[in-house]
Amino acid sequence: MPKSKVRQKKVYTPPADVAPKVTRVKVKPSPVWLPVTAVAMIVAGIGWLVVYYLSEQAYPVASWGFWNLAVGFGLMVSALAVLARWR
Repeated sequence: MPKSKVRQKKVYTPPADVAPKVTRVKVKPSPVWLPVTAVAMIVAGIGWLVVYYLSEQAYPVASWGFWNLAVGFGLMVSALAVLARWR
């Protein structure tokens, strides 16, 4: 049986007059304070929780009760939100 011929496709090149021109926007690097602030917020959140547990719920603010947990985790979550802006 004879072998079939392999067709070769032409390479597609879009027309130059129809193709849109793409301009790149230069992205500025992040400021230096951004990662420093995020790390400080993470350390402060962990420190808040450690003090809360080691003091048997007496410190940092005794009247807040379990809201101290929300403050500690809130600091860490807000640090993640700050880190989302880091480039």
